[in-house]
Parts: sequence; C-alpha cells; structure tokens
Amino acid sequence: MRGLLADTRPLANPHFRRLWSANIITVIGAQLTVVAVPAQIYAQTGSSAYVGLTGVFGLVPLVVFGLWGGALADHFDRRTLLAITTTGLIGTSALFWLQAAVGGADVWLLLALFSVQQAFFAINQPTRSAILPKLLTNDLLPAANSLNMTVFQAGAIAGPLVAGALIPLTGYALLYLIDTFTLLATMWAVLRLPRLPVEGAPAGTPGLRSVVEGLGYLRGHPVLLMSFLVDIIAMVFGMPRALFPQIAHESFNGPTEGGLAFALLFAGIPAGAVLGGVLSGWVSRVSAQGQAVVWCIAVWGVAMTGFGIAVGAAGAAPSAAHVLVVVAVLMLVIGGAADMASAAFRQSMLQASATDDVRGRLQGIFIVVVAGGPRIADVAHGATAAMVGTAAAAAGGGVLVVVLLAAAVLAVPVFWRYRLAPSAQ
Repeated sequence: MRGLLADTRPLANPHFRRLWSANIITVIGAQLTVVAVPAQIYAQTGSSAYVGLTGVFGLVPLVVFGLWGGALADHFDRRTLLAITTTGLIGTSALFWLQAAVGGADVWLLLALFSVQQAFFAINQPTRSAILPKLLTNDLLPAANSLNMTVFQAGAIAGPLVAGALIPLTGYALLYLIDTFTLLATMWAVLRLPRLPVEGAPAGTPGLRSVVEGLGYLRGHPVLLMSFLVDIIAMVFGMPRALFPQIAHESFNGPTEGGLAFALLFAGIPAGAVLGGVLSGWVSRVSAQGQAVVWCIAVWGVAMTGFGIAVGAAGAAPSAAHVLVVVAVLMLVIGGAADMASAAFRQSMLQASATDDVRGRLQGIFIVVVAGGPRIADVAHGATAAMVGTAAAAAGGGVLVVVLLAAAVLAVPVFWRYRLAPSAQ
C-alpha cells in the first residue's frame, strides 16, 4: 500500500509543506467564493444570463493576466510577487464580504470584483508553480504536483457542499469572510519562503514582448509544445460537462432543476481526480513521462467514449437508467483519475525541462490552456449535441481524443521518447 498511496516525500521540505498545508485551508475558502458569487448574482437578478457573465469576466483576466503574470514571474523575485498577489486576493475577498455585509452590491460591481480577483489569481498561480523546481528535486516534482492537485480537487468537491449548506443559513457575507481569513494561512507560508530571484532574469520591463518571447520559446522545444497540444486535444474534444444537465434529465430521468443524477455527473471527474491523487504513489517511479502522458490521455478518451455509450444505452433502455448512471459516473471517475495523472506529469515536464528564466511564462500558458480548453469544450459539445444528440457528442468526442492524440504523437515522436531529466540540484 505504501507504494500505491500518494508519495509524500515532498512534504519533507519545510517550505513546500507549509505551502501545501496552507492550501488545504485556503482552497475551501476559495471554493466558497466560487459558489457564492454566482449564487448572489442570481439571487439579486433572477437571471442566468447575468450568472453566465461570470464566465466572461473570469476567463478574460485569467487569459490576459495569466500570460502577463508569467512574464512578471520571470522578472521579479517570486516570493515578493506571491506576497503581493496573495495580498490582492485577501483584499478582494474582504471587499466581497463588505458588499454582502451592507446588503449586496450592484451586479456590475460584483462582476468587476470577481474579475479583479481572477487577475490576481492568474498572476499568483504561475508564480507558485514556477518556484517548485527551486524547492524540490526533479524526481519529486510529479509527486508534489499530484499532492497539490489532489487538494484542489478535494476542495472543488467539499467547497460547493459546504457553501450549499451555509448560504440558506448564514447568507453570503460569512462565506466571503471565511475566504478572507483562510487566505492568511497562505500569506504566512509565503512570508516564510526564502528569497526566490529568477536565474538569468531577462532585462527590461515585462510586457507584450516578454510574453511573445515566452511563446517563442516553445518553438524550439517540441516536447513542451506537445504537452500543451495534447491537453488541448483532451479537453476540447473530450470534456462533456456542458451536456451533464441535459443528460441527467433526459437519459437518467432526473428533474430539470438538478437532482441526484445531476450531482453525481458533476462530481464524477473531480472525485476521480481525488482518488487518482490518493493513489498516486506510482507517479514518482515513472521516468518515461512522455509515454505516461500519452497513455493517461488515451485512457481519458476511452473513458469519455464509454461515458457516451452508457448515456446512449440509457436512452435506448430507460428501464436500465438506474444501472447505467452508475456506469456513466464510473467512466467519469476513471477519466478524472487519468486526467489528474496526465496533468501532474505535464506540469512536471514544464518545471523540469524549462530554464528558470521562462518557467513563469510557461506556467502562465499552462494556466490559460487548463482554463480555456474546457470552456471551448462547453461551446463545442453544446453545439454538437444540438445536431447529433448528447450520447453521440460525448462518445464521438472521446474517439476523437484517441485518434488526434495518436496523430500528434506520430507527428512529433520525440514527445513519446521523453524521459525525466536528472535533477540539477
């Protein structure tokens, strides 16, 4: 069991241990705000259209400041940048609390606050990921990334459950206040870090040119470029979450407003990611990381195909829907576990293979790809399902993942041959 359970050796490093432990506290508070903002907007407006605007107000700063934040992380001391952005996150959470405490703000102010918060987050995350190779040896990076992702995914499950229970009892202000105070744990961990200057930091002011140079770096490093491409393939073609409400209602006989099947479908992938993280002891023993990523994404594609087949079978045999919903959720759990492992390996490849002066910018691109791919998938799957149905859209997307992945690997075989580089520490 020791070899199967998560590799906790990175926690022996006191700096990583403090950051990780603080994140356990912080991620719950962050998820409370993630749930509270759209819930408050809907309560104030009664309009799903306004709620949908959170996608735009969240994605745009995530893309812009994710790329620029990566450039900042390659110019300035990363501990200082983490302290500044964590202060910004604390400040925006406090402002969320203030507007709720005085009776609720105009919806546009809420959206503006959410946008500013996402901008700070978009700078903070690439910086946080870029410091790991300075704290840990290369062989510990997959385990460290698995530990981080497990905490995040567990928060994505627990946060909405806690928020859903608290909002009717306490309102929104308490949730924002909890988020504000939990962020203090992260600030404590950041302030305990040593100075983290960038080795070979580029000269000049970090602007558009710096961002473009970071993107240009990928042209000479096909392995790193492929790590983004295969994730785009997996998410854009294989993420069926936009179909979950319709599938829960039409295929698994759930009510239009949600229900058990609806909740199980949305929890399936995060639950699989948490399970994959708990059982991630094997990731530290894999040196052929290119092959590992390919196999993980192939499993994701096959699982999404199986999910679509289960949905189609439920539509053809409504009497078996109660059994097939279990099969469908199991496919999502398997896919979530595979995606977690893939992300841990791809993140580690970026951290170990890139030079220190571009790590921030590459992590910024990573954030943009991770955030943008599923949102593109929402649009693509929704449009496809309108033409061919939910089952065909989900299953066909899974098949496309496998086919396009194989084509990409054949086109760039160096990715398949990539192995873990020895640590420079």
